[in-house]
Amino acid sequence: MGENIYTVRSGEGWGSRKEGASRLSKKFDTQKEAINYSRNKARKNNSEHRIQGKDGKFRDADSYGNDPHPPKG
Repeated sequence: MGENIYTVRSGEGWGSRKEGASRLSKKFDTQKEAINYSRNKARKNNSEHRIQGKDGKFRDADSYGNDPHPPKG
């Protein structure tokens, strides 16, 4: 599984960054553009994509990795 990708608020705009990174991979004017870019990166990396809402809390997550189904336990 690759590095998780986050869509995050960045000042007046939005950005995409890898988990644990302090800098953005790419910056966008709209959240929609940032989500599309981040989602595509997560799909290519077989990782998770998490979306931050305007309030700063993560509002959604999608996994594009190799998740077992049904989950163990």
